[in-house]
Amino acid sequence: MTKSKPKKQISPRVFPLIAAGLLLAAPLQVVWAQDDSEEDDGRRVRRLGDTVSEQQEYSLDFPTDLAAQQPAVETPNVTLPDAAQNEQLHNLLEDLAYNPGSQQIEADLNALLDNVEAQARSALGDGNLVLANQLLQVVGTLQPERPSVAEIGGQINRRRNINQLLTSGQTALQQDQFITPADESAAHFFSQVLELDAENAAAAAGLQQVQQALLEQALTTAGDLDFEGAEAIIVQAEQLPGSDADAVANARQQVQQIGADRAQSLQVSIGQSIDAGEFTDAEAQLNELIALGGNADQVERLRESLQDARVYGGFKPGQAFSDNFQDGGGQGPNMIVLPAGSFMMGSPDSEAERISNEGPQHRVTFNRGFAMGRTEITVGDFKRFVDFTGYRTEAERGGDSTVYDEDSGRLSKARATWREAYAGQRADDNEPVIHISWNDASRYVQWLSEMTGRRYRLPSEAEFEYAMRGGTQSVYWWGEGNPSDVVENLTGDRDMSRSRRRWNEAFEDYDDGFWGPAPVASFPANPFGLHDLNGNVKEWVQDCWHDTYVRAPDDGSAWINQGCMSRVIRGGDWTSTTAMSRSAFRITASPDTRGARVGFRVVRDL
Repeated sequence: MTKSKPKKQISPRVFPLIAAGLLLAAPLQVVWAQDDSEEDDGRRVRRLGDTVSEQQEYSLDFPTDLAAQQPAVETPNVTLPDAAQNEQLHNLLEDLAYNPGSQQIEADLNALLDNVEAQARSALGDGNLVLANQLLQVVGTLQPERPSVAEIGGQINRRRNINQLLTSGQTALQQDQFITPADESAAHFFSQVLELDAENAAAAAGLQQVQQALLEQALTTAGDLDFEGAEAIIVQAEQLPGSDADAVANARQQVQQIGADRAQSLQVSIGQSIDAGEFTDAEAQLNELIALGGNADQVERLRESLQDARVYGGFKPGQAFSDNFQDGGGQGPNMIVLPAGSFMMGSPDSEAERISNEGPQHRVTFNRGFAMGRTEITVGDFKRFVDFTGYRTEAERGGDSTVYDEDSGRLSKARATWREAYAGQRADDNEPVIHISWNDASRYVQWLSEMTGRRYRLPSEAEFEYAMRGGTQSVYWWGEGNPSDVVENLTGDRDMSRSRRRWNEAFEDYDDGFWGPAPVASFPANPFGLHDLNGNVKEWVQDCWHDTYVRAPDDGSAWINQGCMSRVIRGGDWTSTTAMSRSAFRITASPDTRGARVGFRVVRDL
């Protein structure tokens, strides 16, 4: 048995693409005809022919479905940009297709691909990514296992990414997107470039442009007198990669000079505003001067001057005054000037007998002082209003209010008006006026404003609590629990009605001598010089009712919602329990509510 010759193997180092047709098949008897007339460079061309006498037989193992002249492997479809080099490449590939084991052809091909690889590197160095990629594709198609294929390909992708980031950065610069939006800003794109290429000059120049634009923006912001905003922008410029420290320092110095010039101008302007009686403008300018870090002694002098001037006649906090009616026919209520300041409004979670509507506790700041009635509006005060206007209260128009029934010990509906006291008897002029609705009280302050030419109003809820506390943060202005002295008209366990009734819940060992409202100012004033805030009668305030203080104003203004259906009542009254007399306690009622326990007092803007 004749042993067959081993078949020639295609070199895997050169071509991964093996023609599908090169599968082993049964031997085929092929006859070649020798034709001396057809030669090419000394090589004879063999043609498949019929059997003739001159034939020489060769036995070869070829696939049965391939022609005799078909190459052993397919030629890959690749193209080099240089025509001569491309022709050389394809000649080598064709030769290698017919002679897959030729070491010489493989060596020539490797030399050519080494040259193409060098050209790709050169194109990459020149920034011609298209050419570099085209050349690399040829190398990668023919010899994908070359380490340089992944290396150069990675560099091309990195360069593409850098170019794209630089383009995005320049676009963001043109659109003034210097640092925002954070992931679409010029600073973001240029910084990413430097992370990929720390020496990239274009990115460094781009960041310098960003910094310059920010510093110019800071100076513009300072020119608009927003110095905090200007400093914030400078800080952002300072934090940029490769920040120019000298440029930042220069910008900061310019902003400081703008601030110093503004401070000097403000000092002159504040004095002029005070002299002209333009107190609101003077206060705004003073606050600006403080924010600029003006000279402390000068600020204090201007502050004292403004505080003295803003109150009529040079009044100071704690001083009393009454406004004359413009027609010369009388005076308004006795008022006390309360100082500007701040306090924690509401009750802390730890306060005993606390109710959830008293929170969350929050700081309220009064940048301006205000004047509040030293006492509740009295029957005599209200009588002047009615006599002048002919006004009829809602109790008069509706025909009812509530009065205290001594027999039952309860409050019940009855025909009573502002002229009557808590039990329906005729009220004295110095008693707090009751049976008054929120609507009635609002009409009174409107009239008072018209008579005096000053702005009177009901107090805001924050102003009322601020006044109640008198500069303290304790449960009551006198402390945390039972008062040791008689301080207000409160419910005491020693109080007794005419029929010898006593309170179920009351301050221990306390007796103020009154069952029902007492004449105003019958008891000592609190630290702000105000009477009867935690007792005597509850009082209407401006605010609409809200179940909590979430989103409540922090400047002391009234919290008003258009069309609100219920208002706030603050303070304690002659029937209040110890919990209801706390400074944080609050309740609500519709604006037409009236009764024997609710009155009001007024506030005047300064």
